[in-house]
Amino acid sequence: MAPRRKKVYEGKAKILYEGTEPGTLVQYFKDDATAFNAQKRATIEGKGVLNNRLSEFFMNGLTNIGVPNHFIRRINMREQLIRQVEIVPLEVIVRNFAAGSISKRLGIEEGTLLPRPIVEYSFKNDELGDPMVSEEYIIAFGWATQQDLDDIVSLALRVNDFLSGVFYGVGIKLIDFKIEIGRVWDNDFMRLIVADEISPDSCRLWDMKTGQKLDKDVFRRDLGNLTDAYTEVARRLGLMPANTTSLKPTAIN
Repeated sequence: MAPRRKKVYEGKAKILYEGTEPGTLVQYFKDDATAFNAQKRATIEGKGVLNNRLSEFFMNGLTNIGVPNHFIRRINMREQLIRQVEIVPLEVIVRNFAAGSISKRLGIEEGTLLPRPIVEYSFKNDELGDPMVSEEYIIAFGWATQQDLDDIVSLALRVNDFLSGVFYGVGIKLIDFKIEIGRVWDNDFMRLIVADEISPDSCRLWDMKTGQKLDKDVFRRDLGNLTDAYTEVARRLGLMPANTTSLKPTAIN
């Protein structure tokens, strides 16, 4: 019987376990879906399998263009081996088009092209609802330095360029996305890398022709079957057979 793994952290969509090698963790993708700071919850069969595969695809793509990230390899359908990092307590949001909270705050119609990609930050705290914070707050409270923020913006915009191009190539508009950043040390040298995940859970994705939503807004706004939406993203990216209409877990193992 295999020894029981030590759980390091459990979030709304993932569980982290101690890794099999020093300085690593195993990231397990759950089928749980939450919205509105977990006020709305459901279990969506197959969501974790899809997000594991999609996040692997995007992280490998970032590695190939020289954007450092925590991904090492996929272990199985629901788990991947990642580098252990110290998470900067911020959600880094990049917006290309208005949607969600920025539309509510500023009265901009959803789908409006923004003058340029806008990077903003939320303080990672579920109890407070991940409030939006300014660079002044971040530096004053010591969550990151000005140099860190310069590096974070550079990373975020490189990720945006990569994702925008990949999605454009398969007829999907990248409205916005969020990433998390981790600190790693190589001897005494600290550097920042992309961490957490990149999946339809953390992006807004609209079909370029129809405007159909292919992201977690399907769940937030009761627009249909979330697994079908994520499966469509995976199918367009070539991660599932072209004739796939519903999730077949064995097809993406």
